[in-house]
Amino acid sequence: MNLDFARIAESIPFILTGINVTLQFTLISAVLGFIWGTILSLFKISSFKPLYWFGMAYTSIFRGTPLLVTLSLIYFATPQLTGYNISGFEAGVITFTLNSGAYISEVIRAGILAVDRGQAEAAMSLGVRYKPLMLDIILPQAIKNILPALVNESIALLKDSTLVSTIGAQDLLRRAQIVGAQKYVYFEPLLLVAVIYYVMVMILTVASVILENQLRRSS
Repeated sequence: MNLDFARIAESIPFILTGINVTLQFTLISAVLGFIWGTILSLFKISSFKPLYWFGMAYTSIFRGTPLLVTLSLIYFATPQLTGYNISGFEAGVITFTLNSGAYISEVIRAGILAVDRGQAEAAMSLGVRYKPLMLDIILPQAIKNILPALVNESIALLKDSTLVSTIGAQDLLRRAQIVGAQKYVYFEPLLLVAVIYYVMVMILTVASVILENQLRRSS
């Protein structure tokens, strides 16, 4: 094997700058996806049929469509349809928010349905309205139960974020590819990026375990 990391030593800071782009993209998409997924999950348990069918149809479309196709569609079709020259970062955030929202909605819906129905009935018998019932009683318990699934979705989002490199966003993978093209070596920069992603995933995993333990002790 002919490995020579010295050839990319001066380009390592350029690659590492991509960590900020990757983390910003993942954080924004995760937060917005969680909010949108929560709304969709409420649609799916709603007795109002138009909302229910919208939530189910939305989830079916985004779960049945390849993520890369959706990303390409938003990035290339937006300028054609609206005249707005969308950036790769913006297209990625929109795509992953819409896509992760579909998956998260199913996770949250399952968590809500897993909460003892008697609690909701008891709260309603005491005159608790729907909004505080969901925000103060049902959702906190549901999120505690589905925390591992939410962490898995966040990890998947972090790893799938490499897809934005296909539309020019300068994340970690894109920067490694640029360095590889400049230095005529690809294994070293790509290996470095793989290690960085592994470390980030491990940090997220350890943080989730700590959070789960704290929630168990507080319950």
